[in-house]
Amino acid sequence: MDAHSASEVEAGAPGSRRAIARRLRLRAQSRERRKRFGLLLVSITAVFALEGIASPGRVQQIIVSVLLTVTLGLSLWVAEARRRVVVPTLVMSGLFSVAGIVAALAGHPEGRAVAILNLLLALMAPPAIVVGTARTLRARRQVTIEAVFGVLCLYLLLGMLFAFLYSLIGKVNGGAFFAGHQSSTTAHTLYFSFTTLTTVGYGDFTAASNLGHTLSNAEALIGQIYLVTIVSLIVGNLGLGRMKVSESDEPAIGP
Repeated sequence: MDAHSASEVEAGAPGSRRAIARRLRLRAQSRERRKRFGLLLVSITAVFALEGIASPGRVQQIIVSVLLTVTLGLSLWVAEARRRVVVPTLVMSGLFSVAGIVAALAGHPEGRAVAILNLLLALMAPPAIVVGTARTLRARRQVTIEAVFGVLCLYLLLGMLFAFLYSLIGKVNGGAFFAGHQSSTTAHTLYFSFTTLTTVGYGDFTAASNLGHTLSNAEALIGQIYLVTIVSLIVGNLGLGRMKVSESDEPAIGP
């Protein structure tokens, strides 16, 4: 190696060190995001399993209220939300959760108040998950397993949102949501919601009203469009499309 080449290597060494440091920082951030998205997926899955399997009752509703609040907290963690957003949101969700627990202890674990509270808590999490997933894609410049976890969390929450909405409609309508006069418990509406979302449609549960028909049709359309666009795009590009980040991509730090 001549003197000119050696000088070029020495001149490029600081840039190489910065590039290596950046890669290491991105890997550490990726591991942290993966842990956060993984915990969020576990929390949502736990709510789904508990609502679908456990018999309606006080203990079940108390645990679900707590898990929904935890899910919202994890969603904000995933989104790396600022303190001024996190604090009021968690205070509000905590109040919703306490109200749900009080209603359950008062002997109304399947009442209107609980259905409204479940719906409100489940509505607050998806925007934070969208922000967290978008930030992950922007930071890594490629589709990673964290993004896959994010779109799966959104898919599960979508089904749960419709389930809570069906349950609320049933409660408002005196328990009559299904054409077969089955009770509109959360377990039943959760089953109906996901068979609709996935367009399986066994036929044992069908909506009775025009509102129920319209909502179930909308859920089926949203579910299929989401699967063939967002999920297929994310999963199909998993690990692909890494873009080299140049020094010019680094944000300028002003005085």
